[in-house]
Amino acid sequence: MAISFNTLTDFIAHGYDTVIDVRSPAEFAEDHVPGAINLPVLSNEERAEVGTIYKQVSPFDARKIGGALVAQNTARHLRESLAHHDGAWRPLVYCWRGGQRSGFFGAFLREVGWRAETIDGGYRSFRRLVHDLLYGDTLPHRIVLLDGNTGTAKTEILKRLREMGEQVLDLEGLAVHRGSLLGGMDRPQPAQKGFETELAAQIARLDPARPVLVEAESSKIGRINLPPALWSAMIAAPRIEISAPMAARAAHIAQDYRAQLDDTEGFIAKLQPLRQFRGHAAVDRWADMLRAGDRIGLVTALMQDHYDPTYAKSRAEKSPEVMATLRSETLDPAGQAALATEIRARIRET
Repeated sequence: MAISFNTLTDFIAHGYDTVIDVRSPAEFAEDHVPGAINLPVLSNEERAEVGTIYKQVSPFDARKIGGALVAQNTARHLRESLAHHDGAWRPLVYCWRGGQRSGFFGAFLREVGWRAETIDGGYRSFRRLVHDLLYGDTLPHRIVLLDGNTGTAKTEILKRLREMGEQVLDLEGLAVHRGSLLGGMDRPQPAQKGFETELAAQIARLDPARPVLVEAESSKIGRINLPPALWSAMIAAPRIEISAPMAARAAHIAQDYRAQLDDTEGFIAKLQPLRQFRGHAAVDRWADMLRAGDRIGLVTALMQDHYDPTYAKSRAEKSPEVMATLRSETLDPAGQAALATEIRARIRET
C-alpha cells in the first residue's frame, strides 16, 4: 500500500527499517531521500532505452520491454542485496512519482513476505515538502550569524559549539565549499537539489525555540545557491563578530589551507581570476611569494589586499545588527574554545 507524509519531519522520522529508491543511478545521484539506498529496477541505459521506445514505437512496447527489465533487475536485487533480510524486515520503497517502478518492486517484496510499503507520490512528494520549507515563507527559527574576517576560525568554532550542544547549520560543510574563490574541497559539490535535501533535513530536526548558529555567507557558496527562506532569515539575523590579530589569522589560514598551498602551481592558477579585481601586479607578487615559500606573507597579503576590503564593503552595504564583537589574541584550540564558550553565553542571554 502507499503511504503519505504531511510534513518533512514526519517523512524523515518514517520508522521503516530501510528506504529503497528504485530509480536509476543518475536520478539517485542528483537527489534522494536521506538515508535511502539505491536498488534501481532500470539502469541509466535501460531507462533511456525504454523512454525511446515509448516515444518512437509505442507505450505498450515500452511497458512490455520495461516490465521484463524491471522483473530481471528486481530478481537480481532479491538474490544479492536483499538476501540477508529476515521476515521481520520492513522496507519503504519509492520511485519518481510512486508509479509503476516502486509499485512492482513493493508488490514483489510483499509476495516474498516482507511488510513493504510504497510512498504515495514517490520522490516528487518528498521534493515538494523540501521545496515548501526552503522556498516558502521565512523560516520560524531564530538565526544568529557568526561573522568575522577571513581566517577567524569561524568553521572550527561552530564545530565546537555543536559539540557543546548548540544548534548549528554548517552551510559550507553541506555545500562542500568554503565559500570563496579558493574554497574548493577535495570532494565535488553536490547537486543543488541534493544540497537542499540535506539542508532541509537538518532544519526539520532543529528546535525553533532555540537559536541556530550559522556562519555569515553570501547567497552563493561555490555553485550552490542558498534557498530564499534561509537567505531571508540570514539577512534579518543578528550577528556575533569575531576579531583576531592579523598574525593569528594568517597562521590559522596557512595551516587550514596547507594542502592547497602544497600544490604551488595549482594554487597560483586559482589566483588568476583575481587579476580583474586586484590587478596583474598584485597577483604576480602573490605568486612570487608562494614560489619563494613565504606562505604567511602570501595569506597576509591576500587578506589585506583582497578579502578584508571585500568583506568590509559587503558589511557596509548590509548594515547588519551586531549583538557582540568578541576578540581573541590567538586562534589555537584554546583560543577557539574560549570564543565558543563566550558565544554560547551570549546567545543564551537572548
